[in-house]
Amino acid sequence: MTAHATRADLSVAEPIAAFAEESLDRHGIDRAAFWAGVSGLVHELSPRNADLLRVRDELQTRIDDYHRAAPGAPDPAAYRALLTEIGYLRPEPASVAASTADVAPEIARLAGPQLVVPILNARFALNAANARWGSLYDALYGTDAIPREGDLAPGSSFNTTRAAAVIARGRGLLDTVAPLASGSHAGSTGYAVRDGALVVATAGGTVGLADPAAFVGYTGAPEAPAAILLAHHGLHVEISIDRSGRIGSTDAAGVQDIVLESALTTIMDLEDSVAAVDAEDKALGYRNWRGLMAGTLVERVEKGGESFVRSMNPDRVYTAPGGGEVSLPGRSVLFVRNVGHLMTGDSILDRDGREVPEGIVDAIMTALGSLDDLRGDRANSRTGSVYIVKPKMHGPDEVAFTVALFSRVEELLGLPERTLKIGIMDEERRTSANLAACIAEAQDRVVFINTGFLDRTGDEIHTSMHAGPFLPKAAVRTRPWLPAYEARNVEIGVACGLTGHAQIGKGMWAMPDLMHDMLEQKIGHVRAGASTAWVPSPTAGTLHAIHYHLADAFAERAALPPAGADSLDRLLDIPLAGPADLDPETVRTELENNAQSILGYVVRWIDQGVGCSKVPDIHDVALMEDRATLRISAQLLANWLLHGVITEEQVDAALASTAAVVDRQNAADPAYEALLGADGATPGLAFTAARRLIVEGAAQPSGYTEPLLHELRRAKKAEQAEQAA
Repeated sequence: MTAHATRADLSVAEPIAAFAEESLDRHGIDRAAFWAGVSGLVHELSPRNADLLRVRDELQTRIDDYHRAAPGAPDPAAYRALLTEIGYLRPEPASVAASTADVAPEIARLAGPQLVVPILNARFALNAANARWGSLYDALYGTDAIPREGDLAPGSSFNTTRAAAVIARGRGLLDTVAPLASGSHAGSTGYAVRDGALVVATAGGTVGLADPAAFVGYTGAPEAPAAILLAHHGLHVEISIDRSGRIGSTDAAGVQDIVLESALTTIMDLEDSVAAVDAEDKALGYRNWRGLMAGTLVERVEKGGESFVRSMNPDRVYTAPGGGEVSLPGRSVLFVRNVGHLMTGDSILDRDGREVPEGIVDAIMTALGSLDDLRGDRANSRTGSVYIVKPKMHGPDEVAFTVALFSRVEELLGLPERTLKIGIMDEERRTSANLAACIAEAQDRVVFINTGFLDRTGDEIHTSMHAGPFLPKAAVRTRPWLPAYEARNVEIGVACGLTGHAQIGKGMWAMPDLMHDMLEQKIGHVRAGASTAWVPSPTAGTLHAIHYHLADAFAERAALPPAGADSLDRLLDIPLAGPADLDPETVRTELENNAQSILGYVVRWIDQGVGCSKVPDIHDVALMEDRATLRISAQLLANWLLHGVITEEQVDAALASTAAVVDRQNAADPAYEALLGADGATPGLAFTAARRLIVEGAAQPSGYTEPLLHELRRAKKAEQAEQAA
């Protein structure tokens, strides 16, 4: 148990108190006044938090009772009547007009990729902050975006044929971003700046750009620039020129690389991608956030036998075509994702010794960590705003509670009203069904709505757990509810006036090694009118940036067809299995696939505290897994267990057999512990966690995995501490 110290009438974990008081002292905030204010906030809002959780349980009980009485797919009209009667469906607001002010252009007016990274890992956090700019050549050469077969195989040494294919793709993108008045960038032999214009030498002579305004800056000498800066759809592209470089020396125009403005924004995550189960974990996250806000976070990196210190990139400075400077941010605009309303933690105990809701503590401590930016050079909050993503909210009352929480935190820290902006994760069914009402509650703070189909699928299963057995995971996503959900998110966001004030986003590409497929498919998010979409790595961010040049997200948004008058009914359509959908082979395959993915993710979470990682599936394809993907797998198997599609004995057999697969996949990890112990017969805490997530899954609040994961990770940490002693 973490040691605690008394502050006002609270008991505060020492790592949290140390973090907070370092910040208070550096900003001249009185400690006693601060902790007295925290006490008032905690004792005012914790009961309201508890009331909201009781409402969740009461609504779920009413829905469960309805389905028990009438199992199967409900009549749409009767089902909507039930949801309206119990208060699950709320009246649609007459009109909503977002008015959020002081929002960074990357959020309000631009479209581009968004990274989500675990904030407990400083190296990942720095890489993501610096992913505002990325090498297109590296992204193409180092992934399967360029085929890896035959003459294009990367090989053990530099492959000039592959490099040529990369260069050709790059020149093709330049023709999209800044087409020449005649000819193609593929035929360029040199770039120069003359009389404030970009001129390009080709075999047929010197030509300019079809749109001269696409040229916005350069570095170096005008006649021999080191870099050319272009702009297209609000994003920048840099042509890096070095005739002595490895690539540039072989290129007719001396082009060494093409650098894309990539991750405009990044979410630093304290939630689904981290395993933060106690005050020590939380304090590390808060310190990393403060380091990012102060620009002081650094990390020593060992790579290729060399050691170096990674820090945050400076801004990029160019000469404007007509003289003067063009300065562009060198880093992503950072959001921080707090946790939702469910969990409590040992960071602060109230006057009665009860754990304070984690979401309340997150709001206080991340805002406190943001003071280094707000009262410093505002490198991140250039308009004086702090951007906080709030996940797992169920409906408008929970959004209203978050607004009240943020307002109280502003009072506590002496911040102007509406400094703390809200990103609304549209990932729970009650929020999807009442999205306009949710936005209305935060219309002067909202900077983000985002579909999260992973958690949304998990909540889809849990909400209708007792209606009957669900389809397999892949088939669940083919049903009408999912396209209705995605379309309504954009349509409602636009109707509520988010354009010009907030991002409308889409979810994660979960296969980080399959970049060819991502390039083929993820442009669909841009064509759906999303101004951002999640990517799993800086490299994926650079490749996804291509899509925002191939399609104009805002033009696509304006041309979208309406979601349809029946969109709410389609949203509420429950993806239940029919008699022919769950044959024995389908059930066996789905059970084994899900058992293996649950074990593969949970063993790292429980044993090593890794909240997000590439986890090989049963076919050894690496998938990006976090608690949202875990929630889907656990809830599906819990649903099948509840309805007799599978038995507990079958679950145990599948876990035992796939444990051997997971052990093999992790054999190269020296820190790995076998799931069934060295003797192959003694389940460890990770195996126990996986089993309980399935067997007890139907009883978990909203189907969330956090209660069980936190319990068993804490037990593992205690076990490891005892062994170390």
